[in-house]
Amino acid sequence: MATLDVREISKTFRTPDGPVTVIDRLSIHADAGEFVAIIGPSGSGKSTLFNIIAGLEAPDSGTVLIDDVDVTGRRGQVAYMPQRDALLPWRSVIDNAVLATIVQHGDVAAARREARALLDDFGLAGWGDARPAMLSGGMRQRAALLRTVLWHRPIMLLDEPFGALDALTRAQLQQWLLGLWDRLDRTILLVTHDIDEALLLADRVYVLTPRPAQAALEVTVDLARPRSYAVVADPAFVRLKLRLQQVLMEEKTLSS
Repeated sequence: MATLDVREISKTFRTPDGPVTVIDRLSIHADAGEFVAIIGPSGSGKSTLFNIIAGLEAPDSGTVLIDDVDVTGRRGQVAYMPQRDALLPWRSVIDNAVLATIVQHGDVAAARREARALLDDFGLAGWGDARPAMLSGGMRQRAALLRTVLWHRPIMLLDEPFGALDALTRAQLQQWLLGLWDRLDRTILLVTHDIDEALLLADRVYVLTPRPAQAALEVTVDLARPRSYAVVADPAFVRLKLRLQQVLMEEKTLSS
């Protein structure tokens, strides 16, 4: 586990129509072992923020710190699961899961053994040698998350991991991820458009403004753990949901 501090990050892209500022002096924080969700309108810079944290984009200003060490612009410091599962179709589930070890010239045989030992925990028992085309959407997402976990980084970035799934599969995977996180001892940042998902999973939620992204609200989710999907009917959950909805609607109105 590790702490993450994003301090005063700004990012502007040059386009044929002129500069577009996507993020403006945005600061967020995650404590070691904390689950933090980030929600905001489409195009508000959430994925760009994750690219900056992962070192795939350089900010124009600001810093990214892990355990108080400046890692701005450095790749490989966090494990990153993008919106699409990005599984290589010609590789098996196991061989997809150990890609980070292959790229880093690590002990691939040991990584494969570890991946096989985790298949049951990820709902993939008996599918280790299957190709991605043989998997359901939910199984593909679990395989992609297995790959992310096997990156062995104390911080994991999950960019809308369940956004493309049907409602039932999404709810099942949200519940599954809750149980998995309890055993992982990782710091997790989740980008989502789904307020219910953010409140079900997270310890804290940041609401971003429309582009350029700033933090409009930070909310602590004071709901007891372990949580089940039944918590969505809890009056405290409903109050938090209404508060987040109100802020999102206000921000949308102000940007119109």
